[in-house]
Amino acid sequence: MKINVPFGSIWLDADDEGLSAVSFFELANHKTNPFTELAAKELTEYFAGQRTYFTVPLSVNRGTQFQRQVWRALSQIPFGETRSYLEIAQAVDSPKAVRAIGQANSKNPIPIIVPCHRVIGKNGKLTGYLGSSEHDGLSIKKFLLQIENVPLDKI
Repeated sequence: MKINVPFGSIWLDADDEGLSAVSFFELANHKTNPFTELAAKELTEYFAGQRTYFTVPLSVNRGTQFQRQVWRALSQIPFGETRSYLEIAQAVDSPKAVRAIGQANSKNPIPIIVPCHRVIGKNGKLTGYLGSSEHDGLSIKKFLLQIENVPLDKI
C-alpha cells in the first residue's frame, strides 16, 4: 500500500501477523490488508501531529537475532526523545557493538514506527538515515525529529 507523506511517498506491507515493512522505495509485492490500513491511518495522524505512539501490530520475521534485539530496543525510545548508538549498544548488553548497532539500524524494516530516527551520534549530532528518491536521509530524519519536538539546536 502506498501512502503520501510530507516528504514524498512510503510503501507499507504486512503479512497475516502484522505490519512487516515501511519503505521509502516502492515494494514489489506490497498488499493492502487491515494492518496496512491501520498503519496508514496512524502514520497520517503522526505526520499531522496527532499521534505519539503506534498500535499497529508488527511482524518482524527477518533479520538476525541481534538485529531484532536492536529493533526491540529502538521501540523503547519514547516519542520526543533520542538515544545515542552507544546507549542502544548498552541497552542490548553489547557496549562495544556501536558499529553493529548502526548496521542493525540501517536494516530496520519498519522505520518511523520502529523509531530508528531517534538514534543520534554520541556527540549529539544527526547521523545517517535511510533516504528516498525524493529526499536525502538526514533531511527526513531531521523532519521526523521536528515532528516530535526534539530540540534540534542541541543536535
